[in-house]
Amino acid sequence: MDHIKKLFNIKDPYLYDDKLFVQAMRENVCWHYNQNKDYRRILDSFSFKPNDIKKITDLENIPFIPTLYFKHHYLLSGKKRIIQINATSSGTSGRNKSMISFDFYTLKRLFRMVIRLFKYHKILSFRFQRFVIFGYEHTFRNNKAVAKSAWAFTFTSPAKSKDYAIRYVDGEYKVDLPNIERKLVKYAKGSTPVRTLGFPAYTYFLLKQMNEHGINVKLPKGSLMTLGGGWKQFTAEKVSKEDFYKLAKKVLGLDSESIIEFFGAVEHPIMWTQCKCHHFHVPAYARVIIRDADTLVPLPHGQKGLINLLTPASKSCPLSSIMTDDIGIIHDEECPCGIKTPYLEILGRVGIDDIKTCAEGATELLKSDKK
Repeated sequence: MDHIKKLFNIKDPYLYDDKLFVQAMRENVCWHYNQNKDYRRILDSFSFKPNDIKKITDLENIPFIPTLYFKHHYLLSGKKRIIQINATSSGTSGRNKSMISFDFYTLKRLFRMVIRLFKYHKILSFRFQRFVIFGYEHTFRNNKAVAKSAWAFTFTSPAKSKDYAIRYVDGEYKVDLPNIERKLVKYAKGSTPVRTLGFPAYTYFLLKQMNEHGINVKLPKGSLMTLGGGWKQFTAEKVSKEDFYKLAKKVLGLDSESIIEFFGAVEHPIMWTQCKCHHFHVPAYARVIIRDADTLVPLPHGQKGLINLLTPASKSCPLSSIMTDDIGIIHDEECPCGIKTPYLEILGRVGIDDIKTCAEGATELLKSDKK
């Protein structure tokens, strides 16, 4: 039976079914083990058998792959001709980008997941909106996952206009915040809601610039500010969430309830969406393990450590268990929003030199195999 298909057919995106999730994970890991010789080498090096995945605690034993690994190796399961989309990470310095491929069936289940989550969080709308993207202008030459996601977001409602803060001019991208400032002032005088999406850093830079220019407007009723992608190379300029929200209220007239953040990665294609209390609840299609940064031993909920993300979503690349370089905590406390699943608090990111994972042995194994 296709347990993965059944998992992604769950209508309530926050309805936990541990038994089904374990079955889907076993099915997914078995597929990649049989279809991907490099992934099989990783699992064999740890003497791990996919069929050993029988209960929820067994997920902790799946050998995880660091996101850093994908920046140097391309892992593909199955035949290359079935690939529909290739997506890359943004790359903190513009180099060492992960390259992940997605087949039709993976894209189909991810599309269904996004639709369910957007319906749940009331992001889908039939009303015309003006989209302001604090990210890359869409071009089919750009394979960055954040650019593809931003473009796809402009279809969450009928678009009256689309404006980009990072414009594609004469074959290269250029940041153009003054143009966005002018557009927001103009749109604030109208009645069409505005939806912004993009990097928090560029959004903040624009808010700060408008505030310094003494420009304070109120966007039309129904406007939303959505954020995703992290601060990347602008971590030195990062401000607290409270200060960010206060500035958004002062400059654009947006309350905190009108601000939604997303979390995800090209190596973990699950849409994590904040609830109205600004918590990242674990969706039905994923699980998360917090590991000690030194020993990599799984930690109890409430303790901070490295974030290990799990999902059986991808058929084309072995993304079953991914180790990020993010630090976080899983909380069990009841959330006022009504969602019953635990929620993930992301505290920040550690440097690459600080990440010492047991998958490094597998990395060396693959390097030697390719010589």
